[in-house]
Amino acid sequence: MTIISSKTLTLEDFLFQYRQNHRYELADGELIDMEPTGPHETVSGKLATQIGIYLVAEQLPWFIPRTCLIYPFADAATVRRPDVVVLDETVLDREPLWEREPVITLGRSIKLVVEVVSTNWETDYARKVEEYALLGIPEYWIVDYRGLGGVAFIGKPKQPTFTVCQLDEDTYTQQQYRLNQLITSPLLSGLQLRLDDVLPR
Repeated sequence: MTIISSKTLTLEDFLFQYRQNHRYELADGELIDMEPTGPHETVSGKLATQIGIYLVAEQLPWFIPRTCLIYPFADAATVRRPDVVVLDETVLDREPLWEREPVITLGRSIKLVVEVVSTNWETDYARKVEEYALLGIPEYWIVDYRGLGGVAFIGKPKQPTFTVCQLDEDTYTQQQYRLNQLITSPLLSGLQLRLDDVLPR
């Protein structure tokens, strides 16, 4: 993750200049280069496929948008671009920007958000945990397929880790899974998923 602009951007600036460029998100007005890699995209793509199959099989009124931005707080120039997000189609008519922009501002529109960890692991394990909890997103997955997170977050020895964060009032409780372990998602309770299933070959 690299901060690449010395100029502070507003939401409008960001949408105008970078809406279609999936490399970037905005944090407190600073443009952040997400530095995506092929393996990172492999993991997020496999996760989206697994989740999508489950949503169709369960006939849930939820979907995974092709592109989506989360604008969590009106008083802060922060725009998140999660690797995978599951939206509730039944409430999108209440989203003020959705009709003209793929931008979500209300936590109740989001059922699940997934971040695949890369070099910006501090943001995924700390700041986004707080932001997504404050938004009221019921579940947040942190998929650290290379074991990059700090020891305080994934333990020692560092190893690939899949963290399921479940909202409990206004904070997340966290459950971690390693390779060869079946992941339990309170939100997607019938989903059969292991970290091994989404790793790059």
